[in-house]
Amino acid sequence: MSSTPSGRFAPSPSGDLHIGNLRTAVLAWLFARATDRGFVLRMEDLDRVRPGADVRQLDDLRALGLTWDEPVLYQSSRTAVYRAVVDELVAARRTFECFCTRREILEAPSAPHAPQGAYPGTCRDLTAAQRERRRAERPAAIRLRADVSSFRVHDVCRGEFIGDVDDFVLIRGDGIPAYNLAVVVDDAASGIDQVVRGDDLLSSAPRQAYLATLLGHRPPEYAHVPLVCNRDGARLAKRDGAVTMADLAAHGVDAAGVLAMIGQSLGLSAPGEAVTLDLLAARFDPAALPRDPWIFVPPEHPRLIGGPAGKPRPTEAPQAGSSSSPRTK
Repeated sequence: MSSTPSGRFAPSPSGDLHIGNLRTAVLAWLFARATDRGFVLRMEDLDRVRPGADVRQLDDLRALGLTWDEPVLYQSSRTAVYRAVVDELVAARRTFECFCTRREILEAPSAPHAPQGAYPGTCRDLTAAQRERRRAERPAAIRLRADVSSFRVHDVCRGEFIGDVDDFVLIRGDGIPAYNLAVVVDDAASGIDQVVRGDDLLSSAPRQAYLATLLGHRPPEYAHVPLVCNRDGARLAKRDGAVTMADLAAHGVDAAGVLAMIGQSLGLSAPGEAVTLDLLAARFDPAALPRDPWIFVPPEHPRLIGGPAGKPRPTEAPQAGSSSSPRTK
């Protein structure tokens, strides 16, 4: 796999991308191009896969003008690689078997100041006999035996961030490699040294950076960008209405209109201005990016356009083929 320094976009093919996902993809592409990096697409298809969703996602990204280095990486093709990494950690005594359910972890007493849901160490020091008894009850997950409680990362958007590191899962009880493991292994293998994603994943960065360091890799540069939210300030979801490319097209907003909305939300274009990715790239300045969530009001409410949280402003409904659209991650 490539060792060329690259950025990436890594969706899960569990359904169509919504405009918040598309905005993050555009941002990841802009960050990579602004720093002369390659750009990689990875399908995180280890879990929750909907047949055909990957093809629709790639089509939507192409419609916006995104390009990437081929081939697209599918995590499902790399399970043996993840397992080999975990086998090395097991051999080095850096892991332990865990038999706890999610409910047991949430209900267990935790250390003072530990975040909700942090692993309390229940199975960390089980004896061989105790482990044998628990194996008869349920399959074991494999957790990393962390030797730190926190780790520092630098984020382009958020500055220095110190986050909690617990004994997080590497292999789930059903045998599926966990997100934190697969992301780190694949980023290192693909030469990913820049990770741009939604700021809901900021708390994952210290765990992933710690694991990367443990595996002998340099952690990537992070840029956690604000989410797109609905008019109530909650994270945008498909239940919020016309938020996917297909839904927006049905309301008269074509791909050019979606890109124009995204450009306007980033302060890179004016209302009604036709844009291309190359034009946005020429204007892109990471330091000038908005730091607040983008409020998106779908075109079911055609006279509202998303502004800063809680501040919708009037606009005209977009016409079919128009590059202007109702606003909005």
